[in-house]
Amino acid sequence: MAAKEAYNTLTPHHTEPHLTVTGARLGEMSVTTSRGPAVVPAWLFNLEGYDSPLKQPAVTPSKLPRSPIERTTDVPGHPVRQLLALSPDGRSVTVAAQHGACDKGVVVDVLETRGSVVLSGSVKPDKDRKPGDLCTKEAIFERVTVKLQRAVGNRPLLDALTGRPIPYRPPLGLQPSRS
Repeated sequence: MAAKEAYNTLTPHHTEPHLTVTGARLGEMSVTTSRGPAVVPAWLFNLEGYDSPLKQPAVTPSKLPRSPIERTTDVPGHPVRQLLALSPDGRSVTVAAQHGACDKGVVVDVLETRGSVVLSGSVKPDKDRKPGDLCTKEAIFERVTVKLQRAVGNRPLLDALTGRPIPYRPPLGLQPSRS
């Protein structure tokens, strides 16, 4: 994508204050994916008042591939929403999983096969909670690190509930739909 388009993805709602760009050049940057680190083309923006350039991917994310597993309706819990980090050795992943405000937290189980890593999010129930107790209908996202028996490698990370690949989501900028 063009430099202006890449820069505009950083501030989609044109919020204040604006950064003053003094230059842009095409380069590369590393991104975390569900299959390990990848190097992608990136725009390196020189900003007034900053020594280091701001890096923004210069590519448009592609659509997710068809999942090798089907959606299930008989697994309790919530979908694992996003991949946050992959350890350097690829043997642990940190994901965002959700639970309710009146639960005690979240648990993420893993099923590893030769061809995929399937993550299943469920909640830790509050055993002290009594039937009829009031509770807000609020979703809380929690960071959970899951240790794997072997490195992710080329295996896709899949959500057990939806059957879909778990996308990597950076904190700012483009939200890739493919990990």
